[in-house]
Amino acid sequence: SEQTILSYNTLVYFVYNVVLAIYKYAPTSKEELGFEKGDHLKIINKDDPEWYMAESLITGQRGFIPFNFVAASNTMETESWFFAKVSRNDAIRMLHAPGNMQGSFLVRESETTPGSYTLSVRDLDQDEGDVVKHYRIRNMDDGGFYITAKISFSTIRELVKHHKRDASGLCTRLLSACQSRAPEKPWWQDEWEISRDTLKLERKLGAGQFGEVWMGIYNNERKVAIKNLKIGTMSVEEFLAEANMMKALQHPRLVRLFAVVTKEPIFIVTEFMENGSLVDFLKTTEGSNLTLSTLIDMSSQVAEGMAFIEHRNYIHRDLRAANILVSHQHICKIADFGLARLIKDNEYTAREGAKFPIKWTSPEAINFGTFSIKSDVWSFGILLTEIVTYGRLPYPGMSNPEVIQHLEQGYRMPRPDNCPEGLYNIMLMCWSEEPENRPTFEYLKSVTEDFFTATEQQYHDQPF
Repeated sequence: SEQTILSYNTLVYFVYNVVLAIYKYAPTSKEELGFEKGDHLKIINKDDPEWYMAESLITGQRGFIPFNFVAASNTMETESWFFAKVSRNDAIRMLHAPGNMQGSFLVRESETTPGSYTLSVRDLDQDEGDVVKHYRIRNMDDGGFYITAKISFSTIRELVKHHKRDASGLCTRLLSACQSRAPEKPWWQDEWEISRDTLKLERKLGAGQFGEVWMGIYNNERKVAIKNLKIGTMSVEEFLAEANMMKALQHPRLVRLFAVVTKEPIFIVTEFMENGSLVDFLKTTEGSNLTLSTLIDMSSQVAEGMAFIEHRNYIHRDLRAANILVSHQHICKIADFGLARLIKDNEYTAREGAKFPIKWTSPEAINFGTFSIKSDVWSFGILLTEIVTYGRLPYPGMSNPEVIQHLEQGYRMPRPDNCPEGLYNIMLMCWSEEPENRPTFEYLKSVTEDFFTATEQQYHDQPF
């Protein structure tokens, strides 16, 4: 009957619009709705993709909830071991983070086979040491799943449950879901041009050529990074136009621009990255002990962010380790993209100026002021030398005029100590004299991502 159909449709709507809280959330304004981990909430609308209007099924109260603290009910998204769109390299990084051990694991979507899944497990191997091993979860024609052909399961949940009890041919029994910290809540989209009064400067992180960088607090509750620019560094109108473009460039490998204060001195408010700049981090005790594979992973993260900038037809203009920021788990993000174009200081804009970053700049940009994504590729090659030498200044012992003179004679930096031949060849490709002969960032992303995996098994043998 029509009434039955109506009831069924209402039930379907209800089921498909119920989410489970996978983290606790404490509201910071009266418009927001707080909840405990495990609470069920009904989604009313998703007009803002990052803040859903929801109703608590416990209290009946309504308010906005952050999209990344909840998951659709009765899906794998609610499982603590499920990390949907995590790459192989990200899985390795996450499982090696503090709090994880042998037997820590996660299930992720396959990068190469849409609709399939991969199990990544941390193991202590006699031959390979502390490693992460990957197992393809195979799909059966009847909808089941298996890793080993001897035993299959109707759901991935059942598969995980079984391998928690019994290794059944895996390198180890599954012990605990990969530990991960609660995400940052999203920024409210309408909080763009903000008042200086909403910011509190807490700790000075550094001073650059054009101002200072501070760790600060926004609205008494959120930790942010604040860059305050010296008065006259750039035109407020030009900055606002560029900042609006920068705001639209959102990617996991780019530092997120949150808000601006447009009355001089200009304040730029971004996400806070706890380990500071890459060039400084590489000189710390922790940074100077990073393995080569971690260093190359950091390089590939930068290449991934630059591939996104390339895809969006944007240019960085000042790519170097000082403008890469590092957070927990050695996550790297690109900062200050696009700002260099706006700077009025002749010391910075003229190649003779003391502040011009000659050592990172391509010959055509030095000689003719021609900046392009290909001049960024040149800079990436220099950045690779910074990374592999733990933050050493490029062209050691050379002054800026000497670097220009040497480049005009075709000089290229020699291979740094402990730098694999394959990585040095990538640097040389980036330093091709003709810009069009330099690789794309998409290529650099793939070649750095696969630098080690190309020589190892993609998946560990399926046990039979």
